[in-house]
Amino acid sequence: MMMNLRHLQHLFSNGFVLPPMFWLLFVASLWCTIDNRVTRVAWLNRSTILYAGNDKWCLDPRVVLLSNTQTQYSIEIQNVDVYDEGPYTCSVQTDNHPKTSRVHLIVQVSPKIVEISSDISINEGNNISLTCIATGRPEPTVTWRHISPKAVGFVSEDEYLEIQGITREQSGDYECSASNDVAAPVVRRVKVTVNYPPYISEAKGTGVPVGQKGTLQCEASAVPSAEFHWYKDDKRLVEGKKGVKVENRPFLSKLIFFNVSEHDYGNYTCVASNKLGHTNASITLFELNEPTSSTLLQEVKTTALTTWKGPGAVSEVNNGTSRRAGCIWLLPLLVLHQLLKF
Repeated sequence: MMMNLRHLQHLFSNGFVLPPMFWLLFVASLWCTIDNRVTRVAWLNRSTILYAGNDKWCLDPRVVLLSNTQTQYSIEIQNVDVYDEGPYTCSVQTDNHPKTSRVHLIVQVSPKIVEISSDISINEGNNISLTCIATGRPEPTVTWRHISPKAVGFVSEDEYLEIQGITREQSGDYECSASNDVAAPVVRRVKVTVNYPPYISEAKGTGVPVGQKGTLQCEASAVPSAEFHWYKDDKRLVEGKKGVKVENRPFLSKLIFFNVSEHDYGNYTCVASNKLGHTNASITLFELNEPTSSTLLQEVKTTALTTWKGPGAVSEVNNGTSRRAGCIWLLPLLVLHQLLKF
């Protein structure tokens, strides 16, 4: 708790002065500046005598006498709290005429959040109410803010935050801030999780040659995270099937074929589900033909016969000789390709 003490100062013609009081952490000091004309002096809180001269009249151990000299009479209140707020009077006796001066102690307390909603998990479309109760003097201002890249400014300037028909975009952290200019604002956060059924955001077919490794991918967004299952011809593919592996992550599932055969080609169904629902998508694994030696040779001939134009092009002089010479370096590649087929 931080405190600030505001004072009223009175100056009398006889030289009696009540200087400003000050605050330091939890301690408040009140003093009177006096002179040799003062014969008696006392400090009072409302009608209660705290000290009269050196004698302590109150029972509060937090109130102590700091000084009683010919020039100053002061007391100290330790561990100040809000109940110490109010008027304090310095009373003196001079030449048989009593004089008094008052100062009003105002205690300011930094904000403190004493009650806040717990983290909440709710289904999309439902309503929520968040609460943030704060204390302090003066009374703190409470605001709510959505901590999100898409959120702009404050969503509420009240202790209560009501959201009707919440959407998945409104999930995330909500920050409650309490401030009253006495100290730095106090901040607490509540995490709001919005549950929604899965939807598949990406599912694309792929082509793979026979004998090669192939992978089908299925990506789905959901809260809680989706469970994935793969089907072919209405039959579920189970983990451990020879040559096939299912690899699942929170938002992604992969169906991996280590050595694709003719039997593996066809349509597959990816099913993503959680407690709120399910969805599916059809993905095709199709055959991708490898280039044959004849098609490769045709591509080589086409390339060799192409007339190149533009910067750096060589003019066609002795075309037949140039083309034959340009193809000689490709012969070892064609021979190697034929040997690999056997």
